Amino acid sequence: MAKDILGEAGLHFDELNKLRVLDPEVTQQTIELKEECKDFVDKIGQFQKIVGGLIELVDQLAKEAENEKMKAIGARNLLKSIAKQREAQQQQLQALIAEKKMQLERNSISLAILI
Repeated sequence: MAKDILGEAGLHFDELNKLRVLDPEVTQQTIELKEECKDFVDKIGQFQKIVGGLIELVDQLAKEAENEKMKAIGARNLLKSIAKQREAQQQQLQALIAEKKMQLERNSISLAILI
């Protein structure tokens, strides 16, 4: 009966018969919740470490992909440049051939006149 009156007043006895403001069940639940919260915070910390590592890995892969992309663009530009150089060289050689043909014709005419 005394416990009921104290319970109504918000006072309780624990397992050591000490007077407490909180109900022993609430105290136990509070301790369990505190432990669960600590476990949760630890797991969140581990998760953040894992995610941080993943982000670093993805950033590194993105940088490597960007480097490879730049290398590919450089190689493509070099290939285009080589093709243009060959085309220019081919035009020069065709012009030289035309010039030599003209010179051959002039020489042929000169020879025909002399003979």
